[in-house]
Amino acid sequence: MNLKPFARLQPRLLPCLLASALLFASTGTNAANIEPNEHLSASGIPAIDQSIAERASKYNDFRPRLMLDWHPKQRWMLISTRTKGATAQLHLLRKAKGELEQLTDFPDSVRQAWFEPKKGNYIVFEKDDGGNEANQLYRLDLGEAKPVITQLTDSSEKHNAGPWSHRGEHMVFSSIALDKTAAGGKRNEINTDVSILDPKQPQNKRKLVSLPGGGWGNFAWSHNDKQIVAINYKSINESEVWLIDVASGKARQVLPAAANKTDKGSELVRYAHAHFASDDKSLILTADSHGEFQQLMKLDLATLKATPWTADIKWDVSSVELDRKGTRLAATINREGLSELHLFDAKSGKSIKAPALPAGGVARTDWHPATQELGFSLNNAQSPGEVYVLNQKTAQVEQWTTPHATGVDTSKFPAAEIIRWNSFDQRSISGLIARPPKDKFKGPRPVLISIHGGPEAQATIGFLGRSNYLLGELGITLIQPNVRGSSGFGKSFLKLDNGMLREDSVKDIGALLDWIATQPDLDAKRVMVSGGSYGGYMSLAVSTTYADRIVGAIDTVGISHFVTFLERTETYRRDLRRVEYGDERNPEMRAFMEKIAPLNNAQKITKPLFVIQGKNDPRVPVFEAEQIVAKVKQNNTPVWYLVADNEGHGFQKKNNADFAFFSQIRFMEEFLLK
Repeated sequence: MNLKPFARLQPRLLPCLLASALLFASTGTNAANIEPNEHLSASGIPAIDQSIAERASKYNDFRPRLMLDWHPKQRWMLISTRTKGATAQLHLLRKAKGELEQLTDFPDSVRQAWFEPKKGNYIVFEKDDGGNEANQLYRLDLGEAKPVITQLTDSSEKHNAGPWSHRGEHMVFSSIALDKTAAGGKRNEINTDVSILDPKQPQNKRKLVSLPGGGWGNFAWSHNDKQIVAINYKSINESEVWLIDVASGKARQVLPAAANKTDKGSELVRYAHAHFASDDKSLILTADSHGEFQQLMKLDLATLKATPWTADIKWDVSSVELDRKGTRLAATINREGLSELHLFDAKSGKSIKAPALPAGGVARTDWHPATQELGFSLNNAQSPGEVYVLNQKTAQVEQWTTPHATGVDTSKFPAAEIIRWNSFDQRSISGLIARPPKDKFKGPRPVLISIHGGPEAQATIGFLGRSNYLLGELGITLIQPNVRGSSGFGKSFLKLDNGMLREDSVKDIGALLDWIATQPDLDAKRVMVSGGSYGGYMSLAVSTTYADRIVGAIDTVGISHFVTFLERTETYRRDLRRVEYGDERNPEMRAFMEKIAPLNNAQKITKPLFVIQGKNDPRVPVFEAEQIVAKVKQNNTPVWYLVADNEGHGFQKKNNADFAFFSQIRFMEEFLLK
């Protein structure tokens, strides 16, 4: 394979410019103020002085490096990061600390890609358009004078690629039709098509089976390539394990076993991370069938007997990566928000001692098919994420990527600490707190409560990104709560906010406000709440419930009414969300949703509100933002509104994210810091 032309793909070296000048070029400015770019519409947002960008610029250009895949023959890897432009793109890294050679250049990020597993002559990657999450698969041919990119899938559907077969002849992938292609824009039923594809001959793709529902994924091939295991995800607490025969396309459910399907008293089980063992007679997967947490276990397919391997670890196994031969396994353990790496013998399940790693949380592990080295990404309070390689034979850990220089000393960034408080029902709730430097800021500090989405997500220990500006330059204390319903604390904790229990998670924030009032270093009179997605709903709910105890709220792509949300979210997500939030078609549940909806309680939002939304969001449609903005304005409450026409569920493009951050700083300066 001729790889000399890769040199032509490298970005030209740009002259060193002032960071502030780069920021102004990306956002647009006049002589004194920063202006939104052509994709942003701002309403109610006052002038933002360019001095904000000058102060925040060095905190605004962190570039995490995410490992995606190893080359099958060479000791090269694919990296997703940003070296130029506004989004993360594919890069080739040929050696440790080598130059990142950019391979793609799209307006939208590319964060999923795989080498062709025989010779590595081409790459298959996923990409959506403008944040619409309607992923398409593409082939990038290497070794050409100019990169050749071919779309492999039908744009009327969304697609997700699964792994390559062990012989390297086919990829498995799933496809779901989009609402925009349906008559009337709605579908009563959703099916997922599972197909196999030779990316060199996309016209010959073969559909194996059409399966009911939109929660199918976690595909993995048997070692003889005769079967594919799949997970049917029904909710955060329930999933099924299925096997698909590649020759016939027939699918059969393995777990839960048939004997348990009709047992209404049986407890729901979530299965995940399924792989075939090397003999193809067993599966290696995780499940919470033997306790509160996701345990790594081996399942005999003939007897359906499960043997737990990590019963002694009282935390979730959050990822599983099996090597190509099925001999070694890398797993990450979510220990109260910190992702730890553990190695296992994939046949016996015995733990293998791993060499000491740099401090931080591990993500995206991948075994090299030839050298059997383990590549992974790692981030911590001082690093947004770098790529490392673990050599088990030599017990050496080598850093492969180099940090991007931003002009700020990240070694001084504070690490978050775990805090706990008792809620209304005396249940212990935890969260993370990061405090500004005490030698720089004296007296009780203002507080920003930042609530995660999901709602099954989790505030985890790691790099705080732009929030370091709030800590180090504005003296704001950051608290990230893990209210009931958050993952990482057991399956029972996950269920505590379901359906009619929705407001109990809001009460957890009320209890946090009580806790803040007891802390001498925190100013209970200066507290702001923020959040994205479900966290955006929480921000709105806190604004209606505890308006007298906050100074303002920031709602990013948040739900303002669960009924209108469920009626408008993409159909393939609707049933999954109904399990969590309740079924709006049920009269009793609908009445409850109407009662608690921030939209229907908008008259109680008396403190300033900032709403941020992507116009192409398929999860929480823009309607959710528009209706709460219009309603709160009727209170004569200050409302700032920022919408991007080229974003979806959150801002991914740097120039958009920059302006949103500058606007949030302006909002905090106006209402939190005074």
